[in-house]
Amino acid sequence: MALQAAAKGGCIVAMSTKSRQTIYGGRIIGARIRAQGAHEEATKAIQAADRAAAELWSIQMEGYGGPAQPSPTVGQCLNGGYGWLEVECHRCKTRASIPLDAIRRPRNTPIWKLEAALKCRSCGTRRYKPPVHMIKLTQEREIMPYVWVHPDEER
Repeated sequence: MALQAAAKGGCIVAMSTKSRQTIYGGRIIGARIRAQGAHEEATKAIQAADRAAAELWSIQMEGYGGPAQPSPTVGQCLNGGYGWLEVECHRCKTRASIPLDAIRRPRNTPIWKLEAALKCRSCGTRRYKPPVHMIKLTQEREIMPYVWVHPDEER
């Protein structure tokens, strides 16, 4: 009788379960937070590894003069915070700091491959520019750029 009365009065309300949002929502949020934390730690670890590789190569080049291979890539140096390459001319012994972010090469180019393309501007002629050799990587510009002074001006 009760069912007949309920059927006459409208519909029978079915029982429902919890929604997927309620069941899995907290686990999804927790997993997202853990993934973001792990990503940040991995980024810091990669940056520390790139910094260590650039520092190792720089100390080897400054202390022993080589070996230039293997060397970190331009991207690894920039990621590690070493943004300047110090070079010296073979002929006139002029030193210069070159910004790595201004070099028009792919970021995966090893540093040692840049040496063949680097030439001295100060003692070079129109036909021949002497090669330079790499000294070290630095975090900041250590060598100030040449300031041109007019010969008539006093220094």
